[in-house]
Amino acid sequence: MDIVRTVELKESIIKNNDADADKLRAELDEQGVYYVNVMSAPGSGKTTLLVALAKALKGRCKVGVMEADIDGDVDAYTVCEAGAEAIQLHTGGMCHLDADMSRQGFKEFATTSDIVFLENIGNLVCPAEFDTGAHLKVVLLALPEGDDKPLKYSLMFSVADAVVFTKTDTAKYFDFDVEKCKGYIRSLNPNAKVFAVSARSGEGVNEFADYLYGKYAEWKEGLK
Repeated sequence: MDIVRTVELKESIIKNNDADADKLRAELDEQGVYYVNVMSAPGSGKTTLLVALAKALKGRCKVGVMEADIDGDVDAYTVCEAGAEAIQLHTGGMCHLDADMSRQGFKEFATTSDIVFLENIGNLVCPAEFDTGAHLKVVLLALPEGDDKPLKYSLMFSVADAVVFTKTDTAKYFDFDVEKCKGYIRSLNPNAKVFAVSARSGEGVNEFADYLYGKYAEWKEGLK
């Protein structure tokens, strides 16, 4: 088993995070790295989906993952075992990452990946407020969480480029109205793309992987 590096992040002292996020995006453009911020509540299936995506994207592009947690490294090892580059980021109790903390992670990661996913801290509040420097923001919503989550955490769903319903294989056990939830999302964010996946059964994984690869290819073409 590969040894996963763990990085203890330092709290950012940069006051203008938005400007720093723009600067980081420009730095990543120069390095040819497409950065995707994956956010959700705890237990929504971020790690499981990232493992499935790493397998689905294999052969098309190289995938890396920065796993952010308050403590532990189990998720980073899970991703690493799936064949993706991974590094564990510890936030020292902070419930989000910002652009400078992302930069600290990239500096230690020294990745050669084409697409780097950030598995952000499991939280639907704080991560929505901080630009990490990512090119794309993805929010996961597991069916067991309920179809009214967008109404309770409106900022998170307002800033998302894509929303992914996860654990669709559990649909028969929960009263989750997909169309109603899509309506809530559209009322907050008409431009957000909505996907439905089950990493367990594989349903929808390739469709979402195609979307991500398309966004990566579009970004890469724009750099020319």
